Amino acid sequence: MSDIACRNLCKTFHQGEEVITALDHVSLDMAEGSFACLSGPSGSGKTTLLNALGGLDTPDSGEITVGDQRLDQLSRGELADLRLNHIGFVFQAYNLIPVLSAQENIEFIMQVQGVPAQQRRKLVADILAEVGLAGMEGRRPAEMSGGQQQRVAVARAIASKPALVLADEPTANLDSSSAAQLMELFVALNRGRGITFVLSTHDVRVMGYARRLIGMRDGRIVSDEQQQPSAMAL
Repeated sequence: MSDIACRNLCKTFHQGEEVITALDHVSLDMAEGSFACLSGPSGSGKTTLLNALGGLDTPDSGEITVGDQRLDQLSRGELADLRLNHIGFVFQAYNLIPVLSAQENIEFIMQVQGVPAQQRRKLVADILAEVGLAGMEGRRPAEMSGGQQQRVAVARAIASKPALVLADEPTANLDSSSAAQLMELFVALNRGRGITFVLSTHDVRVMGYARRLIGMRDGRIVSDEQQQPSAMAL
């Protein structure tokens, strides 16, 4: 259900008396299983577009369809259900709960979904192994490196078995080695699970992993190119 279609998205914000145009008639289509990067400088509209795709923010006008669901036609509860069961989020700042262990952070979404405790533990162990953190179930975020924390965040994002993962500057706080490992993990999940990935980044090294590179500036899409991933060394 991860086909995406956007039509004429517009979004403005007010900063005092100034009007900031975050999205300016943005239209795009993305097929299920895509691996795309939104690129551009700060303020180009990347994060606003990601938030709109995930139903975290509402455009002033235009339409977004994810799978067979028009986001503007969903109630607040239906949007929450879509995010819970079909969309995973990975943020620049990890957004882990510091007092919870890796297992508890990942389990949280499964608890909301009503997954039984024994099944949750098995799923968490499998997911941590998949993201390269086997045996770290009991560690809290402060006991992990930045790269390990971001992998826990990825594990949490895929715990609900989403069709779509949205990642906002996911490598911004990582060193080059950890960033490369994270991107390789995204590629493996995209290929192995068929998850659609849409990332925002201003890092040209990260862009090298994408199969589709969408350039943004001043709230507009200024370029949209298919490319052969180079897996450039970070």
